Amino acid sequence: MSAKFSEIIKLIGKGKKAGQYLTREQAREAMSQVLRGEVTPEQTGAFLMLLRVREESSEELAGFLAACREHVIPAFDSINHVDLDLGCYAGKRRHLPWLVLAVMALAQQGYKIFLHGTQEPESQRLYLSAVWQAFGWPVATTVAQANQQLAERGFCYMDLHHIHPALYDLIQLRRLFSLRSCANTLSRMLNPAGAPYSLHGVFHREFDARHAEVAQLAGDSGVACFRGDGGEVEVSPERAFTLYSCFDGQLVTDDFPPLLTRTQTKPRALEPQQMIPLWRGEADDIYGEAAVIGTIAVMLRLTEQLPVAESLEKAKTVWESRDRHWPEPV
Repeated sequence: MSAKFSEIIKLIGKGKKAGQYLTREQAREAMSQVLRGEVTPEQTGAFLMLLRVREESSEELAGFLAACREHVIPAFDSINHVDLDLGCYAGKRRHLPWLVLAVMALAQQGYKIFLHGTQEPESQRLYLSAVWQAFGWPVATTVAQANQQLAERGFCYMDLHHIHPALYDLIQLRRLFSLRSCANTLSRMLNPAGAPYSLHGVFHREFDARHAEVAQLAGDSGVACFRGDGGEVEVSPERAFTLYSCFDGQLVTDDFPPLLTRTQTKPRALEPQQMIPLWRGEADDIYGEAAVIGTIAVMLRLTEQLPVAESLEKAKTVWESRDRHWPEPV
């Protein structure tokens, strides 16, 4: 048992009146101890759940994030240039992962896009690893494979287990607690490839603004966050939303309008192959196409800093001009 870590638990666990928030350096050191395995499982659980109950401050998250980035596997020092980072950790429950088509369309424009995520224990959601399997696409398990896929297709997906094993283990603790922890937030913020632009999706209110605030504290430029469909990095075209960004240390907000005037019928089952006919132009899907265009627009607002109206207009052009050939299984 770490006596030093016990003091951290005591500090944050005294309650609303007597408890304290950690400084950024205290938070960095505390998370470093957790990631290095220097604390007991009981201490780790107490730490994460106490933070869950009272919620982490932006300063604490910035410190935790610094620690997490120090423990990304060393092989990532050799990853090739990536333009856009997407942390996809929510999974899909109501709609298909149309963000995949947005990534494909933007990759055809020359962008290199690195996607990372994982599957939460006992979750019934559709995660990207299962989508890649359904399409017969290889999931990268090494940086060398990621570099090859980025060169060949302009995008790749890698599971957190192969990027940051210690952070992956923290997410899997949901099996014990039946609750998420700050590990889910930190994985979205990780940006392991060091891309100049990183786009996050969240579910809960106020978390979108917090992601931008943490980026500002961490010195990250080119970070944006919004409340996506089910918490994923995908626009829900049926509702308006605000995009919270950090550009060069400045916090910026942009209001996006709803792209559909009425709610569409949700699919009975989430079968990834149902997205292929829309890409090929062989079938219509009002919701799917709007979700793709909206998601491309958000990516363009972040990477090219276009006004919202121009982002939406260019997104339509990018979508309509895509090469409709579907990538072959490997």
